Amino acid sequence: MEAGSKPPYDEHDLERLRRRGELILHAAGEGIYGLDCDGITTFVNPAAAQMLGWTQEELIGKPQHDVIHHSRPDGSSYARRECPIYAAFKDGKVHRIDDEVFWRKDGSSFPVEYMSTPIREEDGSLVGAVVTFSDITSRKKAESDLREALNEIEALKNRLQAENVYLQEEIKLNHNFEEIVGESRALRAVLHEVEQVAETEATVLILGETGTGKELIARAIHDLSDRRTRPLVKVNCAALPSTLIESELFGHERGAFTGAQSRRQGRFELADGGTIFLDEVGDLPLELQAKLLRVLQEGEFERVGGTETKRVDVRVIAATNRDLAVHVRDGAFRSDLYYRLNVFPISLPPLRKRKSDIPILVRMFTERYARKLGRDISTIPQEVLDQLRSYPWPGNIRELQNVIERSVIASPGEKLRVVGLESPSDGSPPDSAPGESTTMEEVEREHIVRTLERSGWKIQGPDSAADLLDMNPSTLRSRMRKLGIERSLETR
Repeated sequence: MEAGSKPPYDEHDLERLRRRGELILHAAGEGIYGLDCDGITTFVNPAAAQMLGWTQEELIGKPQHDVIHHSRPDGSSYARRECPIYAAFKDGKVHRIDDEVFWRKDGSSFPVEYMSTPIREEDGSLVGAVVTFSDITSRKKAESDLREALNEIEALKNRLQAENVYLQEEIKLNHNFEEIVGESRALRAVLHEVEQVAETEATVLILGETGTGKELIARAIHDLSDRRTRPLVKVNCAALPSTLIESELFGHERGAFTGAQSRRQGRFELADGGTIFLDEVGDLPLELQAKLLRVLQEGEFERVGGTETKRVDVRVIAATNRDLAVHVRDGAFRSDLYYRLNVFPISLPPLRKRKSDIPILVRMFTERYARKLGRDISTIPQEVLDQLRSYPWPGNIRELQNVIERSVIASPGEKLRVVGLESPSDGSPPDSAPGESTTMEEVEREHIVRTLERSGWKIQGPDSAADLLDMNPSTLRSRMRKLGIERSLETR
């Protein structure tokens, strides 16, 4: 033995080390047991015995495969020759498994991950295996909970996507603009302007044909503004006699005129802190336009028959189907009032300029009136939608709404049958019975031919008939074939 070298361990030291090793194995939190090459259990630590529900004495010296009875996740047992634990002392390889179950003495089971490691003699021969395993019930539950949560998220995502498709097709738009329905570029441009101006205090002038939904736009502006908690007061300037409109707007004192038996607040006072909507402002008499201008500029007015000046904080939204610039030139509308109203103009497109929205509107109105009238209409034939898209709708959405209500009433079954469509040429009802396809086809054919002539019989591309009709070119060609529309030789 070289000087200074440590003497070899004696038997006492080796026994002490062995016992220390056993203490380590007994203190381990993982289950540990040993097997010989016949599969007989040679060692079991307390953690393994506790997890399996057996005592150490009941396990040691017994065939491990028969007692612990581990199995696949579905509960099917391994044949002894296929056991991954036994494989370690047959092929000499380490086997790691994380998707099996061990069975307890009481017949219950728990998921495990384990590693079976071969044991070799000094000469390299295999003499058994040591198995370390862990109860992974908590981990499996966490994984299951995670999968369930992910499945719920996926289901929610799919539902939201389906609802999004439904909302785009049926009713809703950005900010849920109530009944402002559609997804055409023309309408979206309007709604973008609504969003821009709503948060300001600017006066808005809404321009558009009758039936285009000017009041809905006014309500959307008010509902998106800081004044939404205050009232939106509407005045239809065309529906009131000129002798009463001043009193309606500004109120009156008792005895101001015959029949004025008590003091009355006007619409501007009612709208204080909120918004007033002056519909058809182009019909306002000239003598009242100066008073309206004063309210816009100074927020002041007097009641009819009164001398007390009233002050109000009111936002004004006006609307008209008239060309006010022409009325200014003709002297029928004050230029200073026009410019004061025209701070932020919003032009609403007629329905004929947003025909891609017609199917959405048709479905919405059909559902509304079917529900209201107790009808079970579940189908809107494509040919019906094509016919409605081809009609010019001089009365715009209001006319479409009336047609659909009449059609729901007249539809006997589950399919919508269109009735009540008037000829766009003179506004009179068709000669044949309402809703007959020949009348619809005649109207549709005339409208398509007229549009084709305007476009020089160009079916596809910019300024084509399909573009003017807001139709898919293939749909237009299909309608032309069905209606027998062909270009005559003299027009070529």
